[in-house]
Amino acid sequence: MKNNLPIIITTGDYNGIGPEIITKALEKLSLPEDKILIAGDEKLYPAEITSKHKFIHIPAGKVQYGQETKESGEFSFQCLKEACLLAKEKKISGIVTAPVSKNALHISGHNFSGQTEILELFLANEEQKAEMLFVANDFRVLLLTRHVALKDIKITKDMIIEKTSRLYDSLQRNFHIQKPKLALCSLNPHAGENGILGAEEIKEIQPAVNHLKNAGIDITDPMPADTLFIKAAQAIRQKKEQPFDCYIACYHDQGLIPIKLLEMNNAVNMTIGLDIIRTSPAHGTAYDIAGQNTADSSSMEAAIKHFLLF
Repeated sequence: MKNNLPIIITTGDYNGIGPEIITKALEKLSLPEDKILIAGDEKLYPAEITSKHKFIHIPAGKVQYGQETKESGEFSFQCLKEACLLAKEKKISGIVTAPVSKNALHISGHNFSGQTEILELFLANEEQKAEMLFVANDFRVLLLTRHVALKDIKITKDMIIEKTSRLYDSLQRNFHIQKPKLALCSLNPHAGENGILGAEEIKEIQPAVNHLKNAGIDITDPMPADTLFIKAAQAIRQKKEQPFDCYIACYHDQGLIPIKLLEMNNAVNMTIGLDIIRTSPAHGTAYDIAGQNTADSSSMEAAIKHFLLF
């Protein structure tokens, strides 16, 4: 936190592990009181948190651990909305979000596929678009598509150019990497085998890569994901630097399986492309263990600690 403004942490779905992992993370990190705001209801937190940190009060309904309810969905939405309003007023330096339930959001009438889309609605200026970047130390994965049914995934030349350009800008601006080196996953097995297993690499992906290379961006030709992520795994096992500053995945599971498998406790979901950075744990509401005080706060700690870098 290199400026004087605090970050805000949204409680997320209170029927999940949000309040628990926020409490544990703040107790372990022991950050200055004036650097943290919490959007949520004080009754969800122990006295050691409510006495130390300032709250933006959002009233919570009855806690029903493990249940997706209209009340918890509305609460989740209002917490994030309040964080966005403070960001627009330039009263905070960053947003950390605890997990929410997409179904609870839908039940409460907020039909978004995730928090990224809500952030984009409230915070995007002009032609800005929010992008989903997962980060675990120097292992980074950008998703070209997010919460989309596999049968509906469509990768186009323009999409790759636009999203890669935003990523490149963020790596320079937010991560201070002067000349980012990018690796691009193919959509089809074996990068399409010259069209035998799919034509997207020939018709859309390679033309996008050629355009980006001509613009001075260091990016690979489309590479089979099963081969590409071996390089990431080898670097982690050998405790070496990643060979690429970011891996670009075509769809959700293609990118998230490797980073969660290799770095689950350190992985952070980061929203880039807007005027403010948002981070979040890489896991969900964990309804199955909610209320049991057994949740691991490592990913939430990592999400908060990212703001020490900016």
